This record gives sequence, structure tokens and C-alpha cells, in this order.
Amino acid sequence: MTQTSTPTQASSARRRPHVVVLGGGFGGLTAVKALAKADVDITLIDRHTYNAFQPLLYQVATAGLNPGDVTFFLRATRMAQKNVSFRQGEVKGLDPAGQVITFTDDTTIHFDYLVIATGATTNYFGTKGAAENSLAIYTRAQALRLRDKIFTNLEHAAAAQTAEDLAIVVVGAGPTGVEMAGALAELRNDAMATVYPELDPRRTHIVLVEMADKVLAPFAPSLREFAARALRERGVELRLNTSVAEVRPDGVVLGGGEFLKAGVVVWATGVTVPQIVGEWGLPQGRGGRITVDKDLRVTGSRTIFAVGDVALLPDPLPQLAQPALQGGRHAGRQIAALIAGRPTHPFHYHDKGTMATVGRRAAVADIQLVRGRSVRLNGTLAWFAWLFVHIVMLLGNRNRLATFVNLTTKYLAPSRRTNPIVGDVPVFEHPGRS
Repeated sequence: MTQTSTPTQASSARRRPHVVVLGGGFGGLTAVKALAKADVDITLIDRHTYNAFQPLLYQVATAGLNPGDVTFFLRATRMAQKNVSFRQGEVKGLDPAGQVITFTDDTTIHFDYLVIATGATTNYFGTKGAAENSLAIYTRAQALRLRDKIFTNLEHAAAAQTAEDLAIVVVGAGPTGVEMAGALAELRNDAMATVYPELDPRRTHIVLVEMADKVLAPFAPSLREFAARALRERGVELRLNTSVAEVRPDGVVLGGGEFLKAGVVVWATGVTVPQIVGEWGLPQGRGGRITVDKDLRVTGSRTIFAVGDVALLPDPLPQLAQPALQGGRHAGRQIAALIAGRPTHPFHYHDKGTMATVGRRAAVADIQLVRGRSVRLNGTLAWFAWLFVHIVMLLGNRNRLATFVNLTTKYLAPSRRTNPIVGDVPVFEHPGRS
């Protein structure tokens, strides 16, 4: 008698390779896209249901953009790519040998190939009180928390009508810190006199603290000098060659012992790999990053790739958007090659340069061209280049349009017409009233 296959057996025989992508950021989404035409089934996993465009989160924190302007619904990837599905979940464990991922709810998922693109998280460098008393801007939730903290302090100061100065301290003068300080300064300079007539803008201080002797250390000297000058012109106080020893609820203690009183402390320096990655049984190198070979496969593994901030190549790359984008694309293509029986190829990173903006018509850009040549821009032209690149990099035409409208309204409209985008602010209770 002939044995017939059950539907389950038949579907199992036809099962396509299962590719799991951990992380819906730059690296994860480009890996998914690179597998669009491959004969695979993809599961994209992220703890959130959305992708937040991290380079513009400081605009959300300073009320220049709505959070929805820089947020992309991850399930929408299936609208353009039918071989992908989405699973919201937080990964608890990884069994590389058994090719199984375990979630915090103890459910599991099997993979044939895995791309780890979980990104990084805020690094406080062991600074006392920094995690508890400062606010970062690495996630959408952090940006919203910071935005509401800033405006809560302004509202309470206006209601209290005290003669005390207000201060916001930004720690770290890399691109995020410089952009944050510049945006806060323009908010104070352009909007405060009209929106908060009770407060004197001259008594609201923006202080940028940096351990090094320069801002934007990775940039060329001429661009660093332009950025520092533009910050000072906007009234930002630069504290260079200055470390932070402790962050307290009411300010920061500097390395020399000086105390800076501040209603808000923004932590904009350094990232690190999430602690949970160290429990996955994968080889780690400097900063806890997962070590990978030249083709981006995890050292010692044939089926697991790591890209972006979480990956450490033999020649380390900066933890920026472009290495994640290019790495995710490469990993996806190598998986497609392996499935087709072809060999993998080494990853070659093309440095496209870096950009940072200080504010309206003031930015710096170091654009890398072919054969090692570069173009360095500052001022208005660099600002338009920064605006164009950041809008183009957003996911979804709706996000691009909303961001374009909000940013051009913010920067090109007369300052008296600016309308900060804020959330809930707790009602101020005067200390002398019951």
C-alpha cells in the first residue's frame, strides 16, 4: 500500500529556509530588504512595533517634530515584501548550536539563518548618578521623556516667578550633543520671549560639557571650529576639557569638583552593547560587541551574522548609521548566496562622510567622494545638504513629507510663528500653598 503524505509532512518537505532578523533599526531593515527576492521566509523581531529614526530624535526632544514624524510601523514592511512577517518580543536567550531564540515569555522560535542587528544603548561609563538623574535621547520614549521634562521645568519656573536662573546641561559634544545644544539654544533665543514672557531668556543657560578639548572630534579642524563658533554665537556655554564626576537630581559635579546647578541634564555621550547580549554565548570583543569575520558572520558560526553597532569587525567601524545600513545589506546578500550554494564575500565599507547641524542655516558636512577625495561644507549649503539627507533617509513618504513640513516651518518661518510641539506637563503646585 502506498503511503500518502499528511498536509503537515508535505508542507515540511517544502519548507523554505527561515531567516530571523533581530532588530528593526537601520541594519535589520536593510537586511530584510536585501532578501526580498530570496527563496526564504523572514521573521523580523523587535521589542517595539516601530522603527524610530534616531538621528532626528533630538528634534522630538526639543519640540521641533512629532514622534510620529520619525516613526515607521514595522509591520508595514510586509506591504512591499510578502516573504517577511513581524514578531514583537524581547529576546531572553539564544542557543547558537540549536538555532533557537527564547523570548522573555518563554516562547521560542527556530532559525536557519540569523542576523543580529540589535543596536546599542546608552553608555554612562560608570558615572555616579548618571543613569538615575540624566536623560538620554537614544529611543523614542527617552526623547519624549526629555521633551516633557524640559517643558515641565519651563512651566514650573514661569508659575513660580522666582528670580533663579535656569540651566540645561548637555554632556557630550559629539553630533548628538552639538545638535541638542544648538536646538535648545534656538528654542530659547527664538521662542522663549514670546511663549514664556514670565522668563528672561538671558537667564536660561545652555551648557555643553565635553571631556575632550574640541567639539565634533571626528570632523576636520575647520569644521570643528565652525561648529564651536556657531554654538557660541547662539549663546551656548562650552565647557571643554571638562569631565563629569557625578550627576545629581539638581545638577552635575564636574571633574574638578565644581557643581553646576541644572533643572535638566541630557546625556549625549557614548553607546554600549545591551548587557543581555553577553548572555547569548557569542564571542565578544571590545565594548561587548560581537566579533565577526570579514563577511560579517559571527566568529565561529556559519549561519549567524551581526551588523551595525553590535558588531565588531577585524577593522572596527564607527557606531553610526552608514555601517549599519551597508552591513545589513551585505548580510542579507550573503545569506542569499549561501542558500543558493555560492560562497560569501568580504564586507567593504564605503565611508560616505558625516554631518551635523547646529541650527538654522548652520551645519557642517564632510562628504566622502570616490578615490579618497572629500568635500567639506559649512554654513547654509551644509545645512541644506543635512536637511535633504535626513529627510531622504526616513522610512515612508508620509514621514518624509511630515518632517519636511515641520522642519521647514520651524527653520524658515519667522521665529514668532514657531509653535513648539509639546505633550503633557504636570500642574505646578506652589510650595507655599496647601
